[in-house]
Amino acid sequence: MTLHRASRYTLALALLAVPPAAGAQAFGLNEIGSCALARGFAATAAPCDDASSIYWNPGAMPRARGWSIYAGAAAIIIDGDFIQDTTFNRYEGDVPTAVVPHLFATYRGSGKMAYGLGVYVPYGLTSQWKDDFPGRFAAKKAALQTIYVQPNISYQISPNWSVGGGPVFGHSKVELIQAVDLSQQRTSATGPTFGQLGIPFRTEFARATLKGSGTAFGLDVGVHGKLTPDWQMGLRFLSQLSFDYDDADAVFEQRPTGLTLAANNPLGAPPGTPVDALVAAQFTGSGALTPQKVRTQIRNPAQIQLGFAYSGFQNTLLSAEYAYVGWKSFNQLPVDFQGGATDRVIQEDYNNTSGIRLGAEHRLLSGIALRGGFTASAAAAPDETVTPLLPEQDRALAMLGAGLPFSGRFVLDATYAHIFTPGRRGRIDERAAGSTQAQAIALNSGSFALSANVLSLSIKASF
Repeated sequence: MTLHRASRYTLALALLAVPPAAGAQAFGLNEIGSCALARGFAATAAPCDDASSIYWNPGAMPRARGWSIYAGAAAIIIDGDFIQDTTFNRYEGDVPTAVVPHLFATYRGSGKMAYGLGVYVPYGLTSQWKDDFPGRFAAKKAALQTIYVQPNISYQISPNWSVGGGPVFGHSKVELIQAVDLSQQRTSATGPTFGQLGIPFRTEFARATLKGSGTAFGLDVGVHGKLTPDWQMGLRFLSQLSFDYDDADAVFEQRPTGLTLAANNPLGAPPGTPVDALVAAQFTGSGALTPQKVRTQIRNPAQIQLGFAYSGFQNTLLSAEYAYVGWKSFNQLPVDFQGGATDRVIQEDYNNTSGIRLGAEHRLLSGIALRGGFTASAAAAPDETVTPLLPEQDRALAMLGAGLPFSGRFVLDATYAHIFTPGRRGRIDERAAGSTQAQAIALNSGSFALSANVLSLSIKASF
């Protein structure tokens, strides 16, 4: 007996490379610097007075001369669930708290040049569900870690205007786990499926795991200027980075079902034959579920931000920005098996998205900065691709924070943010190859809910 169509359940696995994120659309992250987070990410026109401007607007010159170092992390605590239409059962997510680090350093001498280096995480996070979740056959766990490293140069072209940017090196790692449904597998190339033999739908007999890594290169550039003594503007572009996972490893673990075959079964096996014994050979030798290599590609989309800031009120800064993300680059995922499994292309068909960001900062006479912000963004995923892997939806964030100077050269920035979503209908079963948009939407069988809390701390040191 031979199992066929191993690829169908093995790698929705390239698809698993995009776990849900908290602070931006799809799998994007914006929790880069506690000050910028507190201002609602509206930090392009008037970047925070720290080295995180390398990310938010690489064209902005540091205000002070000398060295500035900015380091910290954001803890993202996600709460999500799925409620099934037919049973009204509620299945909770099992996502661990994510800690997203950042590190920036800049140096400005006496001239018109400034130099810096940034290490940050613009895409990532984890999607994970418990063992009883019926959607684990689409995604049990997906963990993505993507780190960008950016050397930066900014140049003051006039008293009021500066430009800058730098190359971006990205490194990405994925770990992906998916349950395998025995009922959907054929007993031979032309034989019946195990479901036709009476094996129940969603009978897990294996777990597929993929691990891989890839690198990519891109560019981040920005322009910053003062339009009047009270008005500033900023424009920033981060290019698309395409990650090729050319040497990923796919492995399979057999999971006991405890099932037996009935009498007079089409396989001609004796009644009471354990199903687990029948499929065990597929995990060894030349079986379909032996370890094999996989290649796929993920495109982290380009970003554009345009913003304006007003400082005409005493000790107060107000900022508003428009953010655009080119998610249409995430239109499909090619899956190229290096073993015997069948290659496939998974359709995602994401949409480009827009967001609005608003921020405010007020400085007290003591030097303490009080900050607040709000941002809202539309979902990138269309209705047919809202899945356990990425139950994406429209979201809004409200945040409060403060900057506390101490010891003369240091500032502690602290921020709390809450992420609101309206919930969204989605599916927990795979879309059939070649199905139409309407057919995929018809698979939507319940509602996903998602919310998150973010705690961020950063320390600035100036020398």
